[in-house]
Amino acid sequence: MATKPKPLQVGGLIAAVIALVVPMLIEIPDLSESGERILGVFLMAVVLWVTEAIPLFATAALIIFLEIVLISDQAIWGLPAGDPTTGYAAFFATLAHPVLMLFLGGFFLAEGANKYSLDRTMAKVLLRPFGSKPASIALGIMLITAVFSMFMSNTATTATMLAVVLPVIATLEPSDRFRAGLVLSVPIAANVGGIGTPVGTPPNAIAVGSLADAGIDISFAKWMGLAVPLMLILLVAAWQVIVRLFPTNQDQLEVAIEGDFDRSPSAWVLYAVFALTVGLWLTEPFHGITSSVVGFIPVVVLLGTGVFGSRDLQAMPWHVLWLVAGGIALGIGVTSSGLDQWIIAQVSWERLAAGVLAGALALTALLMSTVISNSAAANLLIPIGLTLALSPAVDVDPVAAGFFIAVGASLAMALPVSTPPNAIAYSAGTISTRDLAIVGAIVGVIGWLLFVFVGPVLWDLVGLELA
Repeated sequence: MATKPKPLQVGGLIAAVIALVVPMLIEIPDLSESGERILGVFLMAVVLWVTEAIPLFATAALIIFLEIVLISDQAIWGLPAGDPTTGYAAFFATLAHPVLMLFLGGFFLAEGANKYSLDRTMAKVLLRPFGSKPASIALGIMLITAVFSMFMSNTATTATMLAVVLPVIATLEPSDRFRAGLVLSVPIAANVGGIGTPVGTPPNAIAVGSLADAGIDISFAKWMGLAVPLMLILLVAAWQVIVRLFPTNQDQLEVAIEGDFDRSPSAWVLYAVFALTVGLWLTEPFHGITSSVVGFIPVVVLLGTGVFGSRDLQAMPWHVLWLVAGGIALGIGVTSSGLDQWIIAQVSWERLAAGVLAGALALTALLMSTVISNSAAANLLIPIGLTLALSPAVDVDPVAAGFFIAVGASLAMALPVSTPPNAIAYSAGTISTRDLAIVGAIVGVIGWLLFVFVGPVLWDLVGLELA
């Protein structure tokens, strides 16, 4: 039975319709009619993604449909002569964009790791060196969670690692603050770890896809080179924040994880495919096979060998791919209609230094992603940020713009709604909104300062260029 719509949802739907229609009914100076139409779609998407009046992925599908019927060469009512149009196939093609294949490969690896208990078994092995001291166990859990989140869905990683953590906190006294700290360590590490690779979190995929559409390719290894060193520093800082804010009187903790490596033929196929895929991703500069092509390898092999069946295929988080596709389609519409240039022309960007502008993009993404989905925020900001970076009016590298917006979106972790890992951890009932807000805000601000101010210095020292 369908649930009764909430007042916010009803209000969101009404506001979305108004946001869509009004720009089409008024004449906006220096903006083409196709630009006015896509402005309506853009504002509608903002309203729907903020209010979640309909599911995020439904908004993404609506964006693609409206762009086809409003600004493509199949528009249901014609555009004035000379107005820019886009072939409708370009919008449909976003549902099979190369970056979606990259992400789909990550989903297959994550689902396979869960199906054959590879994630839990690896956690069991990797936690052994960290001993039994509470602070050391927290560090181990955070490192393992972060590494898993680099190559698997951080949502799936959070669910897996919470299954490891919850039995541990059950041995602590109800009044022990470390209970909340240990649970908090999982989503915080998952959010931070997701920054490390293009498949770690949807904002990264949206940035890589938008850059590719602009003719700028960033390799899997290049992204890791930019992100991983700073991500590790931030992870250690987050660990220190948690162990200091949530101390315990316990000297020893026991982590008991059941299970062993699956040695069935199907499991061995998964292990081999996992190693091959990650290995090819990391060595992309040497063999030249793009990360999207590599990402399709686990899809083909795991389905072709029968390791995955139809139920496994149905279990994939397809809604995430639709959300990413909608964001890419929105970027195409904003760019092809000239709306991006119109928005940029409203501000004297040349007065801002490149470093200030990059920091502002990251901060805007962080603040917006705190209150709405980080994927939605990236979808809205990345097209504008990349066009701004490509404009001769400013001196910001396009890769820097996309990278900083994606990182800023991933650093937003102060509320349960900010990221899926936060929502999953909050649902466990052990942490309060206040605890999450304090730790998430501190880690987010540290991360912003680290990437914006320390990052460029570190990259320059090691000779790593953004472009």
